[in-house]
Amino acid sequence: MDTITATGSGRLTGPRTVYNADHEMFRDQVRRFFEKHVVPHHRQWERDGIVSREVWRQAGEAGILCPMLSEEYGGAGADFGYSAIVIEEIARTNCTGPGFPLHSDIVVPYIEDLATPARKREWLPKMAAGEIIGAIAMTEPGMGSDLKAMRTTAQRDDDHYVINGSKTFISNGQLADLVIVCAKTDPAAGRKGISLICVPAGTPGFTKGRNLEKIGLHAQDTSELFFEDVRVPVENLLGEENKGFSYLIRNLPQERLVIAVRAAMGMEVMLQKTVDYVKERQAFGQPVIDFQHNRFKLADAKAQAAMYRVFADHCLALHLRGELTVELAATAKLLGAEMQNKLFDDFLQLHGGYGYMAEYEIGRAWADARVGRIYGGSSEVMREIIGRTL
Repeated sequence: MDTITATGSGRLTGPRTVYNADHEMFRDQVRRFFEKHVVPHHRQWERDGIVSREVWRQAGEAGILCPMLSEEYGGAGADFGYSAIVIEEIARTNCTGPGFPLHSDIVVPYIEDLATPARKREWLPKMAAGEIIGAIAMTEPGMGSDLKAMRTTAQRDDDHYVINGSKTFISNGQLADLVIVCAKTDPAAGRKGISLICVPAGTPGFTKGRNLEKIGLHAQDTSELFFEDVRVPVENLLGEENKGFSYLIRNLPQERLVIAVRAAMGMEVMLQKTVDYVKERQAFGQPVIDFQHNRFKLADAKAQAAMYRVFADHCLALHLRGELTVELAATAKLLGAEMQNKLFDDFLQLHGGYGYMAEYEIGRAWADARVGRIYGGSSEVMREIIGRTL
């Protein structure tokens, strides 16, 4: 593979300054891990619809999981740059099955920031080790991005909450050992009545539905979850009761940056793979890249990917300083997801019929990328967030 995709510093924009030498040393470690433990197995995981539990434990042993988690709980106490490198290596290899970023960068921060000291000691070291896999359950059937319409409830009963409801499209849902459930503790208060409550797998009344069949992300388990009179101790509440919506809003910028970082690297990787392919593929007696239309198409793609790389790195740098706003994160997510889908469609077209074959990486990447315009807040919601600032 050309160095445009194989290193943190590519020829699209010249050397990247958002990472330091320690970050790049960690990248080497992550890359070796993916090449040894993920890439050789990923096609089988796509057929299985789920990754192995073993790769989670291996990731924990290798220090790949939860790099931002405090050292006292088994993490490295590092900055988000280390998490971004894991995300970039997932995109570089197009191995989208392991839900490491969801676990490390979305679920674990809620628990470290908001759980009781006893629950932190109980759960976090095992999450860093890959022994407990995390998920967060927000979306419900028919609800989409409208958290105010949530119907799952958690009623207080002495020293327990009793949870009833259902969730859908939950990533890591089949493997999850611990799920942060978003539920209404004050249904009459709308979004101001939402709380976040941790529910361990195996709790009576908590059942997992089928592993949902998707058009992409075939190796990533995505599930329906059902809660019928599920009793959990009040100690499983994260933060304060009825403050869940504010916690979700506070953490959404990082979730959207995860998507933006993956999109930026994905575009660089698939651009280079497409350039390599059209140099070799022949049509009408000449390489496909020799047609001016195709060179112009790829030139436009390179210019757009370079522009987005600079912007994504800017957003990453802001986040490392604690300065990334909700609006800017929404902008990064919107632009990245939309641009990635457009460019991947162009790249697939340049592969011709082979691009539509599952054995070719661009076809799988094209299908995997489509959800970027939906999850983490749809593109329409991102436009609404940005539009409110006009």
